[in-house]
Amino acid sequence: MSLSLRRFQLSLLPQNFAIVGLSRDADIPGWATQGPFFSITRTADELSLMVEESHVPPGVPSQGGWRVIKVQGPFMLSEVGVLAALVGPLAAARVSVLTIATFDTDYLLVASDSLAAAVSALERAGHSFQRSQSE
Repeated sequence: MSLSLRRFQLSLLPQNFAIVGLSRDADIPGWATQGPFFSITRTADELSLMVEESHVPPGVPSQGGWRVIKVQGPFMLSEVGVLAALVGPLAAARVSVLTIATFDTDYLLVASDSLAAAVSALERAGHSFQRSQSE
């Protein structure tokens, strides 16, 4: 199947999120693992967290104002073209996107002020949104 023909069911998580940057040797804070969605990535250079914005304590280095779009999965890890079919229309609409991949599916992170443009671009590309279970 051509990548341009792929269509996906999407849902929008209702919370606002923040990306938090900590030093590479920082402990994972307890507040980072609260809520129904969070992501923790440690590299040799940093500890990055994606958490609900309301859980980030004052003074912690972060950038808030992110929304999360879930791709309804699951998908095989070997499946080709899932992200290409989604980020292509966003790039064409000049919407910046970050992605998180899990074992079962993918998540697209867009700035809150770009959410309407992101939803519109994805719908024009043939993808559809459904209400998430937590809404």
